[in-house]
Amino acid sequence: MQGLTSPEARKRLAEYGANALPERPPESLWRKFLRQFQSPLIYILLFALVVDLGLWVFEGAHGLPLESLAILAILLLNATLGTLQEKRSEEALRRLKALAEPLVWVLRDGRFQRLPSRDLVPADVVRLEAGDRVPADGVLLEASGVMVDESVLTGESVPVEKGEGEEVFSGTLLVRGRALLQVTRTGLRSAMGRIAGLLAEMEEEKTPLERRLEAFGHRVARWVVVLAAGLVALGFLVEGFSAQVFLFAVALAVAAVPEGLPAVLTLALALGVERMARRKAVVRRLAAVEALGSVTLIATDKTGTLTENRMEVQRVVGPDPQGALLAMALCNDADLETGAGDPLELGLLRYAAERLDIKRVRQEHPRLSERPFDSAWKYMRVTTPKGSFLKGAPEAIIPRLAAGEEEKASLLEEAEAHAQRGFRVLALAHGEGEREEGLSFLGFVLLLDPPRPEVPEAVARVLKAGVRVVMVTGDHPATALAIARQVGIPAEVVVTGDEIGELSDEELLEVDVFARVKPEDKLRIVEAFQKAGEVVAMTGDGVNDAPALKRADVGVAMGQRGSDVSREVADLVLMDDNFATIVAAIEEGRSIYENIQKFIRFLFSTNLSEVLVVTFGMVFAALLNLRDEAGHLLLPLTAVQILWINLVTDGLPALALALDRNPGVLDRPPRPKESPLLDAPSWRFILLTGSVKAVFALGILAGLPGWMGRAGVQGEVMEVARTATFHFMTLGQLFFAYAARHTHHMPLPNPYLHGAVALGILIQMGLGTLAPGVLEAVLVPAWTWGLVLSLALLAWLMAEGVDRLVWQKEARR
Repeated sequence: MQGLTSPEARKRLAEYGANALPERPPESLWRKFLRQFQSPLIYILLFALVVDLGLWVFEGAHGLPLESLAILAILLLNATLGTLQEKRSEEALRRLKALAEPLVWVLRDGRFQRLPSRDLVPADVVRLEAGDRVPADGVLLEASGVMVDESVLTGESVPVEKGEGEEVFSGTLLVRGRALLQVTRTGLRSAMGRIAGLLAEMEEEKTPLERRLEAFGHRVARWVVVLAAGLVALGFLVEGFSAQVFLFAVALAVAAVPEGLPAVLTLALALGVERMARRKAVVRRLAAVEALGSVTLIATDKTGTLTENRMEVQRVVGPDPQGALLAMALCNDADLETGAGDPLELGLLRYAAERLDIKRVRQEHPRLSERPFDSAWKYMRVTTPKGSFLKGAPEAIIPRLAAGEEEKASLLEEAEAHAQRGFRVLALAHGEGEREEGLSFLGFVLLLDPPRPEVPEAVARVLKAGVRVVMVTGDHPATALAIARQVGIPAEVVVTGDEIGELSDEELLEVDVFARVKPEDKLRIVEAFQKAGEVVAMTGDGVNDAPALKRADVGVAMGQRGSDVSREVADLVLMDDNFATIVAAIEEGRSIYENIQKFIRFLFSTNLSEVLVVTFGMVFAALLNLRDEAGHLLLPLTAVQILWINLVTDGLPALALALDRNPGVLDRPPRPKESPLLDAPSWRFILLTGSVKAVFALGILAGLPGWMGRAGVQGEVMEVARTATFHFMTLGQLFFAYAARHTHHMPLPNPYLHGAVALGILIQMGLGTLAPGVLEAVLVPAWTWGLVLSLALLAWLMAEGVDRLVWQKEARR
């Protein structure tokens, strides 16, 4: 059997199209842009814009409506920024989806190759094993113990047996056995393609973090609207009806609620999962990012995750070495030429190939029947004209031998002794016909799968981070315990799958190594730890691991050796099947949450200072009857200035904070799963630093006119004071991005933040000097810039000092 040649496959792919269901077309940029305006707060601002334009027209449309144009420009800039962030996030998630695309073994050019399932064409021959999703409609050329779950098409939950010549359909699941499938229909022509309309792409739900953030923002918005209404009432009492006061109050409401926060949050999550992908961890559900930061327990497999999954036979021990070699070659589904097959079986085949001609042996001993390996019976049987060969776990094979009880007990003790030295032990046996009882013992195969060199350090790091590690494996208990201790897992208590049913949930919590575990045992283990309040990350690769992976807080599937169904239900897919990658993903998850907290601290601290300056400034102006040159009530900041501060400070610096790197996140215990978005130190930071900056700003507003008067400065001293206050608020808030970075950890230098702050300062000073009228400001003397910058730096240093005191107080608790 040669399969298609590559040129033939390319020609058929061009003719039939990709083997994929139609995807919903991406939303156009203009629709994304318009959607940025779908916010109650933006509606208020748009209403204010219409009112201002109406008043300008009503008053005769003299000159340019600068305030309206400024508000419109800020609205357009905000919408553009939100659109670009959303597009960037979608592209990142699309790349991740491509990384997680299923691969299949396809016979091309005479050998099996690992190719994306979308490249399949009619007449391709595909190799399928238990746990694989059938990638296209086709006919079974070979079928060994095949059972197919067709519930996705028929609704019937009971798997159906399939034999050679029978048809199977795309989307169904091979739950048992091994098969060769010849593809007949792909893509839209397949059974799944014909009902694609019923399987519309799942709507993306908001993550728990996004929902909590949205609720948090709504609570803040309600208070701000009440405050804005109060300021409008105060302004009308003092001024009578004034469009200026009305626009000012509306602008304050919008400024106090960071409307760009959802876009920044989405981008932070998208950038975080991109970083995870670069570290070989592909996130399939964004909600997993939040859960990763709270993981308190990792239930990890051994083979391939803690070890190299490079099973090498060290030696064969037993009475019939030649018979053992035959069993290793015949009772084996791997293909040495292509590398297709289970790593353990490939290791057996490599050892046998050094001593036998595998191809000739298999031709001389054709397969008549077989029983595929299953975790329920823990062995595999192949029947040939010279009888049956079996390989499997010693405790499954040895009881089937035609031997006395003492001899069986002795063999089990020998297997135990080998396992305690860290070997993976397989038993081999032979019987007449299809016999599976009364067998003759051929020998033990001792395999060694060394621990991955990076795993001990990863285990040490995650234990230091307050995350417990337990091993859950199908291997021999002695082997599992030996490997656990080699990689640094503090393992004392070991139980087997047969013993799990006899233990209470409380007793399960004391176990460090679960060995000879059946897939259904994994679900019990996950639920027991979750009942005790643990946030569990569980690894798995088989079809029967799916329930446990789905139940775990973070289901982790293996990208290389994992079955399709395990990857489908998992939250995280490890492209290298490596335990160290789980630790890297937890580190990234914690780092993402840290960065989210940073820009929430930053935004709400700066917005609080705006609210305090505007509120107290307006109250004092009303009490003291302070007026500007036009005779209007002297407002500390105009509507355009408030919106400009929000645009400059809530935009690039907040985005730059999402790019912070936090190397110390694994030095602390996990964050409680239900912890608030802002902890007590963060609230203290927001209240104290926001108040510090507000006091400085009000000091400039109140003190500068008097000082200028005493210095003999003539002219618009009140306008200069208000403009200086505006410049201080903008520059001060830019500097406060640095103070907001210091949470529990000291981050690495962030060149993006330096660039964002420097750009903000240049834009502010450039417009303030060259075109102050655009910002409803006046030109200020050069010495005023020096005063503003000095006070902004002083406020920043005071904020850093306040922040240091807050965290020192927290550390003493």
